[in-house]
Amino acid sequence: MSETTDAQERSASDGNPGQGAGAGGRGGGRRLGRRALLTGGVAAGLAGVGYAAWDDLERLWWRLPGVDRPREEGAVDYPGARWDAASPANWRRADRPYDYTVDRVVIHVVQGSFSDALAAFRNPGHGAAAHYVVRRDGAIAQTVRELDVAFHAGNRAYNERSVGIEHEGFVDRPSSFTDRMYRASARLTARICERYGFPADREHLVNHSEVPGTDHTDPGPHWDWDRYLRLVRAAMADRERPSR
Repeated sequence: MSETTDAQERSASDGNPGQGAGAGGRGGGRRLGRRALLTGGVAAGLAGVGYAAWDDLERLWWRLPGVDRPREEGAVDYPGARWDAASPANWRRADRPYDYTVDRVVIHVVQGSFSDALAAFRNPGHGAAAHYVVRRDGAIAQTVRELDVAFHAGNRAYNERSVGIEHEGFVDRPSSFTDRMYRASARLTARICERYGFPADREHLVNHSEVPGTDHTDPGPHWDWDRYLRLVRAAMADRERPSR
């Protein structure tokens, strides 16, 4: 398991769940984003200060009046998911996609059970969490809001731009990846692609192992990308067909 402290998160990368890890959307009017604040009057007062002060401002920008979007306790971004909150130590508050563009889904495998992943993400000492966890039978838990930056990819830039999805199981066991898991995960990913407007292809849907700088190998050689992409695209096409 990877552990990432708050100080580490402020440096080059965020935490690494997966392989031992065990509302978002565009609703409402567009708000003043983090980057706009940093280039406006607020940032002007910090001219000449060091990187650490700038980075603290980046982390705290959402506390300014009129910036933070309302959050409902227990609300989920994906209908049918259950809310199981990760420790605040394992993610960073944000206002995506207004402060960071979201254009990736990162696929992880727990190297353990569904409950192992949830327990790890609740643990503040773990230092990592993904946004979602998918069980063998297709049940889904959301642990971090899509608004926020989950520490899941082991790369700060990827964490800021992506949604992380954990899957129960083991990279060396083909039986981990059930039909119900693939289909449930594909429907979830289809909704994420639609919400943020990026295509369901291998540039935008990636292995954890493909994230620059990671030392993880999940989801491993038994993850069937051809099958998964077909299911994601089919789920997107189904939603586009007009109802009769």
